[in-house]
Amino acid sequence: QVQLVESGGGLVQAGGSLRLSCAASGRTFRRYAMGWFRQAPGKEREFVAAISASGGTTDYADSVKGRFTISRDNAENTVYLQMNSLKPEDTAVYYCAAAGLYTNLKTAYGVNYWGKGTLVTVSS
Repeated sequence: QVQLVESGGGLVQAGGSLRLSCAASGRTFRRYAMGWFRQAPGKEREFVAAISASGGTTDYADSVKGRFTISRDNAENTVYLQMNSLKPEDTAVYYCAAAGLYTNLKTAYGVNYWGKGTLVTVSS
């Protein structure tokens, strides 16, 4: 069992930056690939970024590539999402996710554990 708790969301102006954190419980954190998804009002939950269990492989949605960076600290059981050059269309609830297989993180259906989410609002 893995419990995930996100933090770091808030209100920011377009062009600004935020860093989201996801703290995981349990000693098995380092075995899981980790990712971030987001869900805007009236839209489906969508993939944002993923990082392999070792941290050696990352992947991003085209919409955030070059602006967002995912990283993890296995010693601290934490995964991060650095978000730069934020746009109003980045406004959403951001969810931390854990999956047993890295490839499963490309869709919400492959996720084993979810956090409760943190709201990011980008004003124009």
